Amino acid sequence: MNETLFTALAMIPALILAIVFHEVAHGFVAKLLGDPTASEQRRLSLNPIRHVDPFGTVILPGLLALSGAPVFGWAKPVPVNKWRLRNPRFGMMAVAAAGPGTNLVLAGVGAVLLGLIARTVTAEPTGLLAFGLTSLNFFILVNVFLALFNLLPLPPFDGSHIVEGLLPPRAAEYYEKLRPFGFPLLFILLLVIPWLFPGLGIVEKVVLPPVQWLSMHYLALAGWVAGM
Repeated sequence: MNETLFTALAMIPALILAIVFHEVAHGFVAKLLGDPTASEQRRLSLNPIRHVDPFGTVILPGLLALSGAPVFGWAKPVPVNKWRLRNPRFGMMAVAAAGPGTNLVLAGVGAVLLGLIARTVTAEPTGLLAFGLTSLNFFILVNVFLALFNLLPLPPFDGSHIVEGLLPPRAAEYYEKLRPFGFPLLFILLLVIPWLFPGLGIVEKVVLPPVQWLSMHYLALAGWVAGM
């Protein structure tokens, strides 16, 4: 199988799972803190169809993976009404942190599963077993990447809600005015600037180093579970 196609087939299901759990976590924590909007709109479901954005969850990540570019994507955002939260300022911070936090937990689950499977393998893995191990590696990497990527302090990322909650109220008002420009800014930073200035890759220089560092620790956990 072509290597890039193999990579896409292993990565895209992992990305869909990571994004779906990420979004459901936002809605679940919002409900715990007083806002049942996501539940009312039937978005507290692990059914990918309720969350998948055809372009942002499937087409764009697939094209980026096949082209060798940094892979990112998004799902349909789970609706959250901060004014229905019992404490809107703290509540939005907690709701925002729930998504990345869930991805870090999922990465840990993936590492444990990888270690448990590795304990039973006595020969060089081939076929479906090799594909499964590769998929688990990607599952760990995708969840770590999604967690840290979403913690960037820029709209529309989760990190922006956390920063907004930490800022003094007046500064938070000014910061919130950046939100309508979030997606254009995202594409400029992640696609336009790296294309115009290849040496200034935001993902490669800002996000990937901590992703690689944390992924190594998850793989070390997998090795410990495997008895290596």
